[in-house]
Amino acid sequence: MTDVSKDILTQYRTTDALGLSDLVKRKEVRPSELMEAAIATAEELNPAINALVSSDYTIARKLAARCGYSGIFAGVPFLVKDLSDYVAGFTMTNGSRFYYRHARPSAIDSEAVRRARQAGMIPFGLTSTSEAGYAWTTEPALYGPTRNPWNPAFSTGGSSGGSAAAVAARIVPIASASDGGGSIRMPAGACGLVGLKPSRGRIPTYPSVSYGPGFTVLGCLSRTVRDTAAYLDTVSGPFVGDIHTPPTPDGSFFELSRQDPGRLRIGFTTALASGKELDREIAAAVSDTAKLLEGMGHHVERYDLSIYNEALRTAYGQIYEVETALRFQRDEQALGVKLAEDDIEPMIRGAIENGKKIDAVTHARNIGAVRSAGHEIAAELAHFDAFVCPVFPRHTFRLGEYNSVYEVDSDERNASSRSDGAFLVPMNASGLPAISLPTHLSQQGLPIGVQLMGRYGAEAVLLKVANALESAINWQNRCPPIVGAAGTMRGA
Repeated sequence: MTDVSKDILTQYRTTDALGLSDLVKRKEVRPSELMEAAIATAEELNPAINALVSSDYTIARKLAARCGYSGIFAGVPFLVKDLSDYVAGFTMTNGSRFYYRHARPSAIDSEAVRRARQAGMIPFGLTSTSEAGYAWTTEPALYGPTRNPWNPAFSTGGSSGGSAAAVAARIVPIASASDGGGSIRMPAGACGLVGLKPSRGRIPTYPSVSYGPGFTVLGCLSRTVRDTAAYLDTVSGPFVGDIHTPPTPDGSFFELSRQDPGRLRIGFTTALASGKELDREIAAAVSDTAKLLEGMGHHVERYDLSIYNEALRTAYGQIYEVETALRFQRDEQALGVKLAEDDIEPMIRGAIENGKKIDAVTHARNIGAVRSAGHEIAAELAHFDAFVCPVFPRHTFRLGEYNSVYEVDSDERNASSRSDGAFLVPMNASGLPAISLPTHLSQQGLPIGVQLMGRYGAEAVLLKVANALESAINWQNRCPPIVGAAGTMRGA
């Protein structure tokens, strides 16, 4: 067990990332002490939740020892999702046995990780993800299931489930994440965290490449709105070669998030276009949040969305199948190996096979269909400054429950999960920002997240509203049972 004082350990687990950085800057705690607290927490709790799948404590200690006392996140331990973001010296496996067996350590940081380092963050490991980020649960065959710190029998959601579990369990106060179809927001909702999917182009994805309309964006999972806003300041901004550049706000996201949003027009819904009903507690959480916002002085009205239809689902799924086939074909060539039968899970094998059958004209038509749908989604939501809806239409599921959906063929899988992406995928198709906030605890003792959607480039508006809700709800002072009473938040 790592040697760290009880006081430092308690301080580490009860303070958000900006609070820890402030302690470092005031020289009340050293970066090396924070790193020892992170390592101690990982050693104690990771065996129970399986969030951290790769780490290098030796390098982490060396980096912490020579870390400076400046930067937005000076001395803050940080974990990176094992997908989309590269960390120099670490092998990114994408949750896949193929990459685990054949990939080599990265020689570079991705641009977002480089910027995080510049701000004083110290990455020391990678967090689990579903294979190739394909599932709304984090149960890859390579590493086994990641368990929800609120109840280890339940899923963390996916695909950023490892990052979500690590942050919820206080291994780190903040971790990187990515979202190509809900993969930030869904784990945030499942684990009681703040999860912002930024506007398309807000954070550079280099060197990762999307061959489609740019569904996937990078971001983070944190325990407070202010940490999320400051992280956005840290890693956002244009990068040479980027094809999407959202409007730049007049000021930092951190400072803007602390401002009064004024009186906004806010819509909300508890209805699914498919006609299926939401879980009762999910619907109640959305309605309660709408009432709370109305009590804050906003104009709030019910409006039932029609933004997720069969054409979008089909086009979106086929684009991902083509991209998956292309990714593995490219990496087979780069690594000089061929995919073996047991290198990948059946779902990914099926996606690759389907992707290879889709001709170029169909792929181009699908991209056009998603772009058209994106315009329609943006137009429908443009009537509101913010829109309140569920993150997921039902409660977090038990481990193993959702995997059965992914083991069937794609047509049956799409039918089985027809409504599950109703409030997630449209934001990726349109490029609009959305944020998941923890607002309620279910009767089973699991977090319930509520989502705020916004206009393109308007993350500042969402962060202002989220900050006001966070202050009113005071969720950040709740803590998963695995951490104990000493893990309640302060410093936010």
